[in-house]
Amino acid sequence: MAIFSVLVLVHGRTEHLRRLLAGVDASDLRPAEVVIVYMNEPSPAPMQCVVPLRTVHISSSQSHSGLPLARARNAAAAAAQSANLVFLDVDSIPSANLFATFMQVLSEGKVLAMAEPRYLKKPLDSTLRMNDETLLEGSVQHHTRKGLPRESTMSAHAMFWSLGFAIHASAFADVGGFDEGYSGYGGEDTDFAFRIREAGIPVQFVDAPVFHQHHGVYSPPLNHFLAIIDNARLFHVRWSVWPMEGWLNAFVHRGLIAWTPSQSSLIVQRMPTPQEVESARSSAAY
Repeated sequence: MAIFSVLVLVHGRTEHLRRLLAGVDASDLRPAEVVIVYMNEPSPAPMQCVVPLRTVHISSSQSHSGLPLARARNAAAAAAQSANLVFLDVDSIPSANLFATFMQVLSEGKVLAMAEPRYLKKPLDSTLRMNDETLLEGSVQHHTRKGLPRESTMSAHAMFWSLGFAIHASAFADVGGFDEGYSGYGGEDTDFAFRIREAGIPVQFVDAPVFHQHHGVYSPPLNHFLAIIDNARLFHVRWSVWPMEGWLNAFVHRGLIAWTPSQSSLIVQRMPTPQEVESARSSAAY
């Protein structure tokens, strides 16, 4: 099997990271290393893992207040020492066969491989001992990610999410990694997938799951309102289509923006109030 690196971006989420690393240790196929990129976190808690850990630290720039997710992914890829890269969000847990499935897919040619996202319905207890059967029983599929094609395709890049994915390091470098013009939450992963499509690389949705740890959500994510607006505008300039239409429609419904998918402009009418942000908080799985 191919040698690969697991890459994780972290800001807080200490317990989530511990469970992710426990999942790495329990995997059928282990990586050569785990590269952890800490964002705005100079003194993280120590971590234990059977697999060697390497750490990178980056900070937000003065011009962008949100977390530098795109820059952090690029820093992780630059630090990795393997020819194959597996990116995992810090609030994920890999299934036992995820890495082996990813490496099998990558061995068959250039491809952007995405895991099947499953969302845990409630927080896990303090134990780090988990198994796929328990996690499957306690999780649900995302309704927009059901029934995705299992064969590689050039027509479904818009359905890519960065929760858990794998790619050859050379292909990542060829497209320039993630666009660091995006800052904070939203849009940068779809932009990356579109540039992968432009490079003639198919996307493939594998049937091995990655489990999203429950932590509560904002629906819609009003807590990331300005980042979503800025990133949506940038995406439209680049691709002449709008990303995140569901969230933008939710903002329209609340009177926050003036926008329709057929227009080239997105106008902020007002900011969400603290009460509106708090009312969007949800304990749902996603």
